[in-house]
Amino acid sequence: MSAKDVAGAQSDVVAAVQQGYAFAGPALELGALVVDGKALPDAPVRIPLAMVNRHGLVAGATGTGKTKTLQLMAEQLSAAGVPVMAADIKGDLSGLAEPGEDSDRTTSRATEVGQAWTGLACPVELLALGGQGDGLTLRATMTSFGPTLLAKVLGLNEVQESSLGLVFHFADKAGLPMLDLKDLRAVVQFLTSDEGKEELKELGGLSRATAGVILRELVAFEDQGADAFFGEPEFDTADLMRVSADGRGIVSLLELPQLQDRPRLFSTFLMWLLADLFEELPEVGDVDKPKLVFFFDEAHLLFDDASKEFLTAIAQTVRLIRSKGVGVFFVTQTPKDVPSDVLAQLGNRVQHALRAFTPDDAKALKATASTFPNSSYDLEEVLTQLGIGEAIVTVLSDRGAPTPVAWTRLRAPQSKMAPADPALLTASVASSPLHGKYAAQVDRDSAYERLAARVAKPPVAPAPAPSGAKAPRAPRAPKQEKSTAEKVLESSAFKQAARSAAAVLGREITRSIFGTRRR
Repeated sequence: MSAKDVAGAQSDVVAAVQQGYAFAGPALELGALVVDGKALPDAPVRIPLAMVNRHGLVAGATGTGKTKTLQLMAEQLSAAGVPVMAADIKGDLSGLAEPGEDSDRTTSRATEVGQAWTGLACPVELLALGGQGDGLTLRATMTSFGPTLLAKVLGLNEVQESSLGLVFHFADKAGLPMLDLKDLRAVVQFLTSDEGKEELKELGGLSRATAGVILRELVAFEDQGADAFFGEPEFDTADLMRVSADGRGIVSLLELPQLQDRPRLFSTFLMWLLADLFEELPEVGDVDKPKLVFFFDEAHLLFDDASKEFLTAIAQTVRLIRSKGVGVFFVTQTPKDVPSDVLAQLGNRVQHALRAFTPDDAKALKATASTFPNSSYDLEEVLTQLGIGEAIVTVLSDRGAPTPVAWTRLRAPQSKMAPADPALLTASVASSPLHGKYAAQVDRDSAYERLAARVAKPPVAPAPAPSGAKAPRAPRAPKQEKSTAEKVLESSAFKQAARSAAAVLGREITRSIFGTRRR
């Protein structure tokens, strides 16, 4: 191709991007088109704010700038009055709470892409899963979390997952609220005891051996300190959808540095938050801006070793939650980390550089390139040439059509691109209006206590001895008092109590597609 032809092709790309990204309404400014190694500020690349709830994918190899892209988008969403929820895997995102500092590198990037850069902090709320961190404690009740998500955390197979669902079904019908791990253990222990044989038989598909496996997994899970993640007060997902006094969206960050060794746990808790939002929010249809944007970092952890039913539930949730005003962005290394049924729902794509050091890398690169719309780029080549802070972008236009594929140099975040000052974060948590709501754990009457109460009947006073009767023999030394759990499991009185509990204590709980409680 001659130099004239190359220049003409480049001119066509610039014109296509300028036209394709010229949206009338508010938009998130991502950066500027790159042509021949140079960013063109007069060819901006953007996402219409109204299309952010059509979901998206931010992908790329480690160190290519995914976290900074997430930070850039979170800043602009907050400024537009849209609340944000994100997992802070390494602690880097806490920098959103502090304004960024000017530097030669920041100034250079801002000049290249035509950005008027000033340091800016966002209103940030820190959350900590089970109190494992400095943020407000995020807990879920066992009843609300449900069997499907718990089976993912425990690593159960499909048969065991189905059996766990029967355990929850039994507790729901019996009106036995399971708020924490000891409640669930008490129910499973009863079903595996001699006293629970008939109830176990009535559940049909639940065998005593499988229930025993579930019980062993629960014991091991509790030994890892998992009891801190379940209980009350349960986190209210409506608290994710707040705005500050000046109208900016609150950025809720789930800090996870202390839980990096338990990725399955935190990824599944994130899914619980999303599932709860799906069940609680009303239908709103198309909106001018999202009601909440949810960033799902390390998304591959959610899908690894997931059952077919679990993946189906995720796909259905992602597909339908758009109409409730929630946008979901999955953040991972390659698109192949996300199942095709879910990937098909993601209208906005920000693809950072990929590496091709191994045959598997080359295969992933080829698959990634094939998922983009037709373009003038040789994407298999371009995706290995992108610099840090550059990405291949295509989004949905304000008309819902895919925009031209654009090699983009991204803007610099305006908040601090490093962890925030710990003293600032500690003060922020202490002054949060939600601090009093979630600070102290509550252990109220639930399945464990109710089962114990069934067997703790007051002693019956002995009848008076008739006149002339022999004096009663001295009582034997009392046996060692059994624990409450032993009383529950060994008492024949519990059998009848469990059968009548549904009528006395409550009604069966209705569960969602994810097995979570529907309130």
